[in-house]
Amino acid sequence: MSRTMEANLKKSGLQTDKKRAIFGFIGELKEELKKVSWTTKQELLFCTKVVLLSTLFFGLGIYAVDLLIKGVLEGFKLSLNFIFG
Repeated sequence: MSRTMEANLKKSGLQTDKKRAIFGFIGELKEELKKVSWTTKQELLFCTKVVLLSTLFFGLGIYAVDLLIKGVLEGFKLSLNFIFG
């Protein structure tokens, strides 16, 4: 057998092994996806509402604290300007 024929046989063998590995991986992937517990539409909508509302409330809370700190600092500034001119 010539060297080129041996090389071609080795190549085709490697390609078949790669194909088997890929198809084996896809088969295992399908089996694992069957085990996944998917959320229902109602659960997804509820969780989305919770996330949006909590983001809104935390954002408003941070905004309120920011305004409070800004007001306190402005008060200090005014009092220092009044005292030291």
